[in-house]
Amino acid sequence: MANLKEIRNRISSVSSTMQITSAMKMVSAAKLKKAQDAITAMRPYSDKLSELLQSLSATLDDDSGSKFSEQRQVKNVLIVPITSNRGLAGAFNSNIIKQTQHLLNTVYAGKNVSILAIGKKGNDAFAKRNIVIGNYSELFDDLTFDNVAHVAERIMDMFVEGKYDKIEIVYNKFKNAATQIVMTEQFLPIVPMEGAVNVNADYIFEPSKLEIVEQLIPKSLKTQLFKGIRDSFASEHGARMTAMHKATDNATELRDQLKLTYNKARQAAITNEILEIVGGAEALNN
Repeated sequence: MANLKEIRNRISSVSSTMQITSAMKMVSAAKLKKAQDAITAMRPYSDKLSELLQSLSATLDDDSGSKFSEQRQVKNVLIVPITSNRGLAGAFNSNIIKQTQHLLNTVYAGKNVSILAIGKKGNDAFAKRNIVIGNYSELFDDLTFDNVAHVAERIMDMFVEGKYDKIEIVYNKFKNAATQIVMTEQFLPIVPMEGAVNVNADYIFEPSKLEIVEQLIPKSLKTQLFKGIRDSFASEHGARMTAMHKATDNATELRDQLKLTYNKARQAAITNEILEIVGGAEALNN
Protein backbone atom coordinates (compact mmCIF):
# COMPACT_ATOMS: atom_id res chain seq x y z
CA MET A 1 0.00 0.00 0.00
CA ALA A 2 1.29 3.45 -0.89
CA ASN A 3 2.47 5.61 1.98
CA LEU A 4 0.35 8.48 3.28
CA LYS A 5 2.43 11.21 1.65
CA GLU A 6 2.07 9.68 -1.82
CA ILE A 7 -1.69 9.39 -1.42
CA ARG A 8 -1.95 13.00 -0.20
CA ASN A 9 0.00 14.16 -3.27
CA ARG A 10 -2.31 12.22 -5.57
CA ILE A 11 -5.40 13.66 -3.90
CA SER A 12 -3.99 17.16 -4.34
CA SER A 13 -3.14 16.49 -8.00
CA VAL A 14 -6.58 15.07 -8.81
CA SER A 15 -8.30 17.96 -7.02
CA SER A 16 -6.32 20.48 -9.10
CA THR A 17 -7.22 18.64 -12.30
CA MET A 18 -10.88 18.61 -11.26
CA GLN A 19 -10.85 22.39 -10.78
CA ILE A 20 -9.38 22.86 -14.27
CA THR A 21 -11.88 20.58 -16.00
CA SER A 22 -14.76 22.17 -14.10
CA ALA A 23 -13.65 25.65 -15.17
CA MET A 24 -13.27 24.54 -18.80
CA LYS A 25 -16.76 23.06 -18.69
CA MET A 26 -18.24 26.35 -17.52
CA VAL A 27 -16.34 28.35 -20.15
CA SER A 28 -17.53 26.04 -22.95
CA ALA A 29 -21.09 26.16 -21.62
CA ALA A 30 -21.05 29.96 -21.79
CA LYS A 31 -19.62 29.97 -25.34
CA LEU A 32 -21.98 27.20 -26.45
CA LYS A 33 -25.08 29.31 -25.77
CA LYS A 34 -23.90 32.07 -28.10
CA ALA A 35 -22.70 29.66 -30.80
CA GLN A 36 -25.92 27.63 -30.62
CA ASP A 37 -28.07 30.74 -31.00
CA ALA A 38 -26.01 31.83 -34.02
CA ILE A 39 -26.33 28.54 -35.93
CA THR A 40 -30.01 28.13 -35.00
CA ALA A 41 -30.78 31.58 -36.39
CA MET A 42 -28.75 30.97 -39.55
CA ARG A 43 -30.04 27.56 -40.62
CA PRO A 44 -33.49 28.62 -41.96
CA TYR A 45 -31.92 31.30 -44.17
CA SER A 46 -29.18 29.00 -45.42
CA ASP A 47 -31.57 26.10 -46.12
CA LYS A 48 -34.06 28.29 -47.98
CA LEU A 49 -31.32 29.90 -50.06
CA SER A 50 -29.92 26.49 -51.04
CA GLU A 51 -33.40 25.17 -51.83
CA LEU A 52 -34.18 28.16 -54.07
CA LEU A 53 -30.83 27.91 -55.83
CA GLN A 54 -31.12 24.17 -56.49
CA SER A 55 -34.69 24.55 -57.73
CA LEU A 56 -33.71 27.34 -60.12
CA SER A 57 -30.65 25.45 -61.35
CA ALA A 58 -32.80 22.39 -62.12
CA THR A 59 -35.12 24.42 -64.36
CA LEU A 60 -32.37 26.02 -66.46
CA ASP A 61 -31.34 24.60 -69.82
CA ASP A 62 -28.15 22.57 -69.90
CA ASP A 63 -26.58 25.09 -72.27
CA SER A 64 -27.16 27.91 -69.81
CA GLY A 65 -25.74 26.09 -66.81
CA SER A 66 -23.47 27.93 -64.40
CA LYS A 67 -19.70 27.52 -64.33
CA PHE A 68 -20.19 26.24 -60.79
CA SER A 69 -22.48 23.43 -61.97
CA GLU A 70 -20.10 21.96 -64.56
CA GLN A 71 -19.88 18.19 -64.17
CA ARG A 72 -16.44 16.79 -65.03
CA GLN A 73 -14.67 13.48 -64.85
CA VAL A 74 -13.39 13.35 -61.29
CA LYS A 75 -9.60 13.22 -61.25
CA ASN A 76 -8.61 15.96 -58.82
CA VAL A 77 -10.49 16.26 -55.52
CA LEU A 78 -10.29 18.83 -52.75
CA ILE A 79 -11.49 17.90 -49.26
CA VAL A 80 -12.10 20.64 -46.68
CA PRO A 81 -12.12 19.12 -43.15
CA ILE A 82 -13.34 21.55 -40.47
CA THR A 83 -11.77 20.82 -37.08
CA SER A 84 -10.83 22.98 -34.09
CA ASN A 85 -7.60 24.60 -33.00
CA ARG A 86 -7.66 22.96 -29.56
CA GLY A 87 -8.21 19.49 -28.17
CA LEU A 88 -9.90 18.24 -24.99
CA ALA A 89 -13.18 17.90 -26.87
CA GLY A 90 -13.71 14.15 -26.83
CA ALA A 91 -14.01 12.57 -30.28
CA PHE A 92 -14.88 15.88 -31.97
CA ASN A 93 -11.68 16.20 -34.01
CA SER A 94 -10.90 12.49 -34.39
CA ASN A 95 -14.29 11.84 -36.02
CA ILE A 96 -13.57 14.42 -38.72
CA ILE A 97 -10.06 13.09 -39.27
CA LYS A 98 -11.36 9.51 -39.52
CA GLN A 99 -14.05 10.50 -42.02
CA THR A 100 -11.52 12.40 -44.12
CA GLN A 101 -9.18 9.41 -43.98
CA HIS A 102 -12.06 7.18 -45.07
CA LEU A 103 -12.67 9.38 -48.12
CA LEU A 104 -8.97 9.27 -48.98
CA ASN A 105 -8.69 5.49 -48.68
CA THR A 106 -11.99 4.38 -50.23
CA VAL A 107 -14.17 6.88 -52.07
CA TYR A 108 -11.30 8.74 -53.72
CA ALA A 109 -8.65 6.03 -53.72
CA GLY A 110 -6.51 6.45 -56.82
CA LYS A 111 -7.54 10.08 -57.28
CA ASN A 112 -5.35 13.12 -56.81
CA VAL A 113 -6.67 14.39 -53.47
CA SER A 114 -5.67 17.58 -51.66
CA ILE A 115 -6.64 18.92 -48.24
CA LEU A 116 -7.58 22.51 -47.41
CA ALA A 117 -7.68 22.45 -43.60
CA ILE A 118 -9.85 24.72 -41.51
CA GLY A 119 -8.60 24.19 -37.97
CA LYS A 120 -5.19 23.33 -36.55
CA LYS A 121 -6.04 19.73 -35.61
CA GLY A 122 -6.99 18.80 -39.17
CA ASN A 123 -3.86 20.44 -40.54
CA ASP A 124 -1.63 18.59 -38.06
CA ALA A 125 -3.24 15.24 -38.91
CA PHE A 126 -2.47 15.43 -42.64
CA ALA A 127 0.59 17.70 -42.78
CA LYS A 128 3.03 14.77 -42.92
CA ARG A 129 1.37 13.40 -46.06
CA ASN A 130 2.21 16.54 -48.06
CA ILE A 131 -1.34 16.90 -49.38
CA VAL A 132 -2.31 20.04 -47.43
CA ILE A 133 -2.50 23.09 -49.71
CA GLY A 134 -3.61 25.55 -47.04
CA ASN A 135 -4.61 26.01 -43.42
CA TYR A 136 -7.14 28.55 -42.16
CA SER A 137 -6.87 28.05 -38.41
CA GLU A 138 -7.08 31.81 -37.84
CA LEU A 139 -10.74 31.88 -38.91
CA PHE A 140 -11.80 30.91 -35.38
CA ASP A 141 -10.02 33.95 -33.93
CA ASP A 142 -12.56 36.21 -35.65
CA LEU A 143 -15.39 34.11 -37.06
CA THR A 144 -17.27 36.46 -39.38
CA PHE A 145 -19.00 35.99 -42.72
CA ASP A 146 -16.53 38.29 -44.49
CA ASN A 147 -13.52 36.29 -43.33
CA VAL A 148 -15.11 32.99 -44.37
CA ALA A 149 -16.15 34.53 -47.71
CA HIS A 150 -12.48 35.01 -48.66
CA VAL A 151 -11.85 31.29 -48.14
CA ALA A 152 -14.96 30.36 -50.13
CA GLU A 153 -13.84 32.63 -52.99
CA ARG A 154 -10.47 30.87 -53.12
CA ILE A 155 -12.18 27.47 -53.26
CA MET A 156 -14.58 28.63 -56.00
CA ASP A 157 -11.71 30.07 -58.03
CA MET A 158 -9.80 26.77 -57.88
CA PHE A 159 -12.87 24.92 -59.18
CA VAL A 160 -13.55 27.40 -62.00
CA GLU A 161 -9.88 27.31 -63.03
CA GLY A 162 -10.10 23.53 -63.34
CA LYS A 163 -7.63 22.70 -60.57
CA TYR A 164 -10.23 20.47 -58.91
CA ASP A 165 -13.16 18.57 -60.36
CA LYS A 166 -14.96 17.99 -57.07
CA ILE A 167 -14.85 19.66 -53.67
CA GLU A 168 -16.21 18.17 -50.44
CA ILE A 169 -16.68 19.65 -46.97
CA VAL A 170 -16.42 17.46 -43.85
CA TYR A 171 -17.71 18.92 -40.59
CA ASN A 172 -19.63 18.22 -37.39
CA LYS A 173 -23.29 19.25 -37.54
CA PHE A 174 -24.58 20.49 -34.21
CA LYS A 175 -27.59 18.61 -32.86
CA ASN A 176 -27.23 19.20 -29.13
CA ALA A 177 -24.49 19.52 -26.53
CA ALA A 178 -24.01 15.76 -26.37
CA THR A 179 -24.52 14.86 -30.03
CA GLN A 180 -22.63 15.97 -33.14
CA ILE A 181 -23.26 14.42 -36.55
CA VAL A 182 -20.36 14.02 -38.98
CA MET A 183 -21.45 15.46 -42.34
CA THR A 184 -19.87 15.15 -45.79
CA GLU A 185 -21.34 17.69 -48.20
CA GLN A 186 -20.52 18.27 -51.84
CA PHE A 187 -19.53 21.91 -52.15
CA LEU A 188 -18.79 21.96 -55.87
CA PRO A 189 -20.05 21.29 -58.46
CA ILE A 190 -23.58 22.28 -57.45
CA VAL A 191 -26.00 19.38 -57.77
CA PRO A 192 -29.49 20.42 -58.98
CA MET A 193 -32.38 19.28 -56.82
CA GLU A 194 -33.95 16.05 -58.09
CA GLY A 195 -37.62 16.32 -58.88
CA ALA A 196 -37.54 20.09 -58.48
CA VAL A 197 -40.92 21.75 -58.16
CA ASN A 198 -42.15 24.41 -60.53
CA VAL A 199 -40.78 27.53 -58.87
CA ASN A 200 -42.59 29.79 -61.35
CA ALA A 201 -45.74 29.32 -59.30
CA ASP A 202 -44.12 30.79 -56.21
CA TYR A 203 -41.74 33.47 -57.48
CA ILE A 204 -41.69 36.33 -60.00
CA PHE A 205 -38.21 36.65 -61.50
CA GLU A 206 -36.79 40.04 -62.30
CA PRO A 207 -34.48 40.02 -64.18
CA SER A 208 -34.19 36.52 -65.71
CA LYS A 209 -33.68 33.24 -63.86
CA LEU A 210 -30.18 32.88 -65.25
CA GLU A 211 -29.05 36.29 -64.02
CA ILE A 212 -30.53 35.64 -60.59
CA VAL A 213 -28.82 32.25 -60.38
CA GLU A 214 -25.47 33.73 -61.39
CA GLN A 215 -25.76 36.25 -58.54
CA LEU A 216 -27.11 33.80 -55.99
CA ILE A 217 -24.57 31.02 -56.51
CA PRO A 218 -21.50 32.79 -55.03
CA LYS A 219 -23.55 34.06 -52.09
CA SER A 220 -25.09 30.62 -51.51
CA LEU A 221 -21.71 28.89 -51.58
CA LYS A 222 -20.23 31.38 -49.13
CA THR A 223 -23.24 30.90 -46.87
CA GLN A 224 -22.93 27.11 -47.10
CA LEU A 225 -19.29 27.21 -45.97
CA PHE A 226 -20.07 29.72 -43.23
CA LYS A 227 -22.90 27.51 -41.98
CA GLY A 228 -20.58 24.47 -41.89
CA ILE A 229 -17.99 26.39 -39.86
CA ARG A 230 -20.69 27.76 -37.55
CA ASP A 231 -22.06 24.25 -37.05
CA SER A 232 -18.57 22.98 -36.27
CA PHE A 233 -17.92 25.87 -33.87
CA ALA A 234 -21.08 25.13 -31.87
CA SER A 235 -20.33 21.40 -31.97
CA GLU A 236 -16.82 21.99 -30.61
CA HIS A 237 -18.08 23.77 -27.51
CA GLY A 238 -20.82 21.20 -27.00
CA ALA A 239 -18.33 18.35 -27.29
CA ARG A 240 -15.83 20.05 -24.98
CA MET A 241 -18.49 20.84 -22.39
CA THR A 242 -19.62 17.20 -22.40
CA ALA A 243 -16.03 15.89 -22.28
CA MET A 244 -15.09 18.19 -19.39
CA HIS A 245 -18.26 17.25 -17.53
CA LYS A 246 -17.32 13.57 -17.76
CA ALA A 247 -13.73 14.34 -16.82
CA THR A 248 -14.89 16.26 -13.75
CA ASP A 249 -17.15 13.40 -12.70
CA ASN A 250 -14.30 10.89 -13.15
CA ALA A 251 -11.91 13.10 -11.17
CA THR A 252 -14.46 13.43 -8.36
CA GLU A 253 -14.88 9.65 -8.22
CA LEU A 254 -11.11 9.09 -8.22
CA ARG A 255 -10.61 11.69 -5.49
CA ASP A 256 -13.23 10.01 -3.30
CA GLN A 257 -11.55 6.62 -3.81
CA LEU A 258 -8.16 8.09 -2.91
CA LYS A 259 -9.60 9.68 0.23
CA LEU A 260 -11.02 6.32 1.26
CA THR A 261 -7.65 4.66 0.60
CA TYR A 262 -5.92 7.41 2.59
CA ASN A 263 -8.24 6.96 5.57
CA LYS A 264 -7.72 3.19 5.53
CA ALA A 265 -3.95 3.59 5.33
CA ARG A 266 -3.99 6.17 8.12
CA GLN A 267 -6.14 3.91 10.28
CA ALA A 268 -3.80 0.98 9.63
CA ALA A 269 -0.78 3.10 10.55
CA ILE A 270 -2.42 4.21 13.81
CA THR A 271 -3.35 0.63 14.66
CA ASN A 272 0.23 -0.52 14.07
CA GLU A 273 1.56 2.24 16.32
CA ILE A 274 -0.86 1.23 19.10
CA LEU A 275 0.18 -2.42 18.77
CA GLU A 276 3.85 -1.43 18.99
CA ILE A 277 3.19 0.63 22.14
CA VAL A 278 1.20 -2.18 23.76
CA GLY A 279 3.87 -4.69 22.80
CA GLY A 280 6.60 -2.47 24.27
CA ALA A 281 4.68 -1.99 27.50
CA GLU A 282 4.21 -5.73 27.92
CA ALA A 283 7.89 -6.31 27.29
CA LEU A 284 8.81 -3.85 30.07
CA ASN A 285 6.40 -5.51 32.50
CA ASN A 286 7.93 -8.87 31.83
